[in-house]
Amino acid sequence: MTNTDDIAALKEEMAALRDEVGLLKDRNEICALQYKYGYYLDKCLYDEVADLFAEDGVATFLNGVYRGKESIRRLMCGWFRELFTGGHNGPVYGFFLDHLLLQDIITIAPDRQSAKGRFRCLMLAGTHESRPQVPGMPRACWEAGIYEHTYVRENGVWKIGVYDYSLLWQADYEKGWAVGGALLPPLTKTYPEDPNGPDELLPSTPPVWPETRVVPFHYPHPVTGAVWSGDPVGKRPENMGEK
Repeated sequence: MTNTDDIAALKEEMAALRDEVGLLKDRNEICALQYKYGYYLDKCLYDEVADLFAEDGVATFLNGVYRGKESIRRLMCGWFRELFTGGHNGPVYGFFLDHLLLQDIITIAPDRQSAKGRFRCLMLAGTHESRPQVPGMPRACWEAGIYEHTYVRENGVWKIGVYDYSLLWQADYEKGWAVGGALLPPLTKTYPEDPNGPDELLPSTPPVWPETRVVPFHYPHPVTGAVWSGDPVGKRPENMGEK
């Protein structure tokens, strides 16, 4: 090889390494973004949570779709904040909402302007006996679900573009998850009829425990390359003999 060839090969290697480092940096920033979301949510810092979203972000929660950052503020700073802290932005005496995020899988788009992320959520919530319960909730409860988000780079900063939380199960702590079911009722009204309501209602609320389901994976199988396309809803007892 000539010196010119050597230089060209080094430049090519440097470019590849630069891209690899960039992807690693993006992944770390997105992972940190989602974890910071969890820490803010833990302490009922709903203004801070809303500021993590892109201007044209979309959030799906239960059977409601909130479109745009101002609509997402209705979800976070309206419904959630009023329900859990009586309108106060921040922690309140006698209420906790520990929000664990685990098993992160992040896939960066080739242009590095968007990404997909999957996280498992395990949540513990409780109201101390010295204060009134949160309406519609037991004093202590569990919740679990899957986040399948889209992230976008907006003005050079990674933000949440599409927020899609699939609630899988909730359970009263005293009774346990063997008898658990949904604690939160489905949404029935849109904004402005409901001041904190979504812009759109989905046709139905996705099933929760004791139903079991697969939240679709944004990524292909890492060995076969196949995209999973099975039945997302678990087989019911009356159909267990079917293949």
